[in-house]
Amino acid sequence: MLPELNNLNSLRDTLVRAPGADTDASKAAQDRNGQLTKPPGALGRLEDLAIWYASWRGDAAPQISSPQVIVFAGNHGVTAQGVSAFPPEVTVQMVMNFEHGGAAINQLAKAAGAKMDVHALELDRPTKDFTRGPAMSEDELLAALRTGWEAVDPQSDLLVVGEMGIGNTTPAAAIAHALYGGEAADWTGRGTGVDDAGLANKTRVVAEGVALHNMAVDGLDILRCLGGREIAAMAGAIAAARVLRIPVALDGFICTAAAACLAQISPSALDHTVAGHQSAEGAHKKLLERLGKDPLLSLGLRLGEGSGGALAINILKCAVACHSGMATFAEAGVSDG
Repeated sequence: MLPELNNLNSLRDTLVRAPGADTDASKAAQDRNGQLTKPPGALGRLEDLAIWYASWRGDAAPQISSPQVIVFAGNHGVTAQGVSAFPPEVTVQMVMNFEHGGAAINQLAKAAGAKMDVHALELDRPTKDFTRGPAMSEDELLAALRTGWEAVDPQSDLLVVGEMGIGNTTPAAAIAHALYGGEAADWTGRGTGVDDAGLANKTRVVAEGVALHNMAVDGLDILRCLGGREIAAMAGAIAAARVLRIPVALDGFICTAAAACLAQISPSALDHTVAGHQSAEGAHKKLLERLGKDPLLSLGLRLGEGSGGALAINILKCAVACHSGMATFAEAGVSDG
């Protein structure tokens, strides 16, 4: 059972005290892997993924049967600065598309056998322009985190969280810049496809926002000052999965920025996650490197929605299927040499 998320400090404490992986299950999974009908290491990273997954599910021979994809949507006041090639109205239109099953993520979730849920967070009330003040109040941030926290199905056995929010690569870039420093240009990309002038403007906005909020205390404070409701909801869902020991396949740049806010609070906050893919947004590679996450896929995706994470579900399913379904040398009557 998840504890109630009553305030921001309760989330901070929960992340610090969250249970780790099951070491006994990990050892048993490693032992099983060593007895399977294959040369040692022949399945490469699939073997490591299966053992990692087993350790979080507490089962030496687990199955993946109930994956969940959750898409959160939010609108951003910073779009008034002209940071996106599309208007905010597209967020509402795409939520309707998700609900009617017409988006890419609907097809990818279905192909992966995942249940898909959509949560729109106050689309008629965008966050504030973070170049003029904090994007959210503490109460607004808590409400968004709680939406994600409560959206995770405790019966799911693998989670992917995605987003929809016109302009949201700008707050994601600002979050990364605030967390890891460097120059604003290091973290700012073209998002939905802005031209050179648009990129320069977007970089200016990121720099101004981070400079304005340079007294932010920790990852949650950075999320409050620079983030968005859908970004906070993703962070809440990832944190809930940590408590429930549900493995998570992270999506692209925006999802990873949300996750990075949690990692700033506790170094072990993302131990239950793998990077589903590396997106075409340039700073995503740098962000994954900061978090020590090696992506499973690199297909040039830059859609968001949870698309890359959903693709990774099938890789994880295959890793677990081989690990749990293969015969051991003894079972197959094959000599192990």
